[in-house]
Amino acid sequence: MGEDIRDLRKSKGLTLGKLAELTGLSTGFISQIERGQNRPSVTALFKISRALGVSVSWFFNASSSGDRKSAIVRSGDRRSIAYSDGIKDELLTPTLGGGLELLSCAFAPGSGVGTVYSHQGEEAGVVISGTLDLWVGDTRYRLNAGDSFGFDSATPHRYRNPSNEKTVVIWAIAPSGF
Repeated sequence: MGEDIRDLRKSKGLTLGKLAELTGLSTGFISQIERGQNRPSVTALFKISRALGVSVSWFFNASSSGDRKSAIVRSGDRRSIAYSDGIKDELLTPTLGGGLELLSCAFAPGSGVGTVYSHQGEEAGVVISGTLDLWVGDTRYRLNAGDSFGFDSATPHRYRNPSNEKTVVIWAIAPSGF
């Protein structure tokens, strides 16, 4: 991911300092990410992607064996992003070109996004296992396995796994390109 960020930054004619200014992140932190010495959190990657004019989805690792022209994604061929804050997203839809992005999100115990953020679109999901605290606006919801949710993504939101066990959520975002 770091090389992709560096290549995209350079293609846009941005210096490390300018990207740092646009994101509010430190130049050193961005440099570490670009050199593969650090991984961004969900919030940091969101800021970087917006500053570079792409979606977070742009950074999904392409599988070498997956057939992206197929209507299916084999479990071993999923694109994924592992964040520094203990969250791993796997893309369940074959491409990012459609109107819907479906993710399997795994949250390590205690992991989550502490910074409130918003973007255009809608989100919905179902907790497959574990527990998820979801803040939508000023309201906190505690969801357990089997519970589902849906909200306008323009509403400030954040989430975290408050438990000592891994949490898995199937998360849908429309349009694709969070």
